Amino acid sequence: MSFSLPWVQVAPNAPYFMTEDGLPWTPVGQNDAITWPELEGLFRRKNLAAVEEYLAYLSQHGVTCLRLMLEYAQVENRYFEKPVGKFQPNMVRLWDDLFALCAKHGLRILLTPFDTFWMWIRWKHHPYNKNLGGPCAARGQWLLCPDTMAAIKARLSFVVERWGGSGVLFAWDLWNEMHPAHMGNSSVRFSEVATELSQHVRELELRLYGRSHPQTVSIFGPILHTHPDVADTIFRHPSLDFASTHFYDATTIDYPKNTIDSAIKVGELVREALEHAPQNRPFFDSEHGPIHLFKDRKHTLAPAFDDEYFRHIQWAHLASGGAGGGMRWPNRHPHTLTSGMRMAQKNMAGFLELIHWPNFRRKNLNYEIKVSEPAFAVFGSADDQQAVVWLLRTDALYQRKRLMNPAASPLWVEVQIPGLAAGRYRVTTWNTLLGNQQEQFETQATEAICRFTVKEVTTDLAMAVSKLP
Repeated sequence: MSFSLPWVQVAPNAPYFMTEDGLPWTPVGQNDAITWPELEGLFRRKNLAAVEEYLAYLSQHGVTCLRLMLEYAQVENRYFEKPVGKFQPNMVRLWDDLFALCAKHGLRILLTPFDTFWMWIRWKHHPYNKNLGGPCAARGQWLLCPDTMAAIKARLSFVVERWGGSGVLFAWDLWNEMHPAHMGNSSVRFSEVATELSQHVRELELRLYGRSHPQTVSIFGPILHTHPDVADTIFRHPSLDFASTHFYDATTIDYPKNTIDSAIKVGELVREALEHAPQNRPFFDSEHGPIHLFKDRKHTLAPAFDDEYFRHIQWAHLASGGAGGGMRWPNRHPHTLTSGMRMAQKNMAGFLELIHWPNFRRKNLNYEIKVSEPAFAVFGSADDQQAVVWLLRTDALYQRKRLMNPAASPLWVEVQIPGLAAGRYRVTTWNTLLGNQQEQFETQATEAICRFTVKEVTTDLAMAVSKLP
């Protein structure tokens, strides 16, 4: 089947993405699901018009990518196979329609073949369960059982053969949140499993299409601390094209008390990830959000707070060297992003045009960039020709010290970026809330330092720095 869009690939000279026709491409988006409000009209074509309206809205707001699971196992009528090996016609048609609509509106999909979260929790209902005629005797054997691996690869083959020729498929997340629990509570086979899945998909795509889509394997980020050996697979596996983790942290991201601390934690996590990954390998967070507050405390954040929390996280991610702003798991009731979050995505998309990403061999400089005002947290990345910097004020909280105070006294800030080659640079400052250029000026880099002053920063400010010819 044909769903036309140029394919996306890793840029040959930088840890970012580009299309096959040479244009920069950045994953701006979030996690979505075929049972959530905006996409539920796909099933049995109940309301394709509403789905198309939603996708058009996303495109108009700078969204380029949706992270989606092939099935959603919280319910029992969205299994992709039932029984194993019988691909459900309603689900196949759903994905046919979604690929066609995404192609129409210029959107791409980061696709993962299983919803491992709900599959684990509701294992007794899943068609892969041996008690229901499936191949697997226990959920802890998913990635150990040969019959189950054969079924997984058969599912991947079906998807490759039907939709793998489309540029709508941005990339494969070959296994969602790969975890030692999926392989006998041991991380010993992490690399072996990643190799097996990667080779199966890549060899089939190469045979059918002469090329292959980028690949990653995602993890629940905190297992890097309990099983540090998995970093070899997640960040450095030779068969994978980019790295992705899920940013969760118990005291900040999972349960935000203000809109600053989570952003600071994201900056730390991006830096940690880039220290693990090869220099030329893209990295981005493919899932984050206030999971503990929503799932365990049954609380949905107020829109004003959540919008600012969301905006701060995406700028911390981008400026620190991640590709795009990270991908939120809504963790709202219902599972939809607010209009304020959509504006934040649109406003970041405008800034993306100020950097030439296919040539940006960034290094994280969160700690190396110096500023004159200690009231600001610094997030930044640079090579010797370009830099991205975001300043976030830490002393201007109000409303019970939860939100930024837009009436705080503005400050002038001198910024010093190390490592830029000597010469003239254009500095463009960007209002992240309004999504527009604040000022543009030229400055000089000498002795491997680029110095300049930005004026009247109230809460936060983004900067794009580019060497002039």
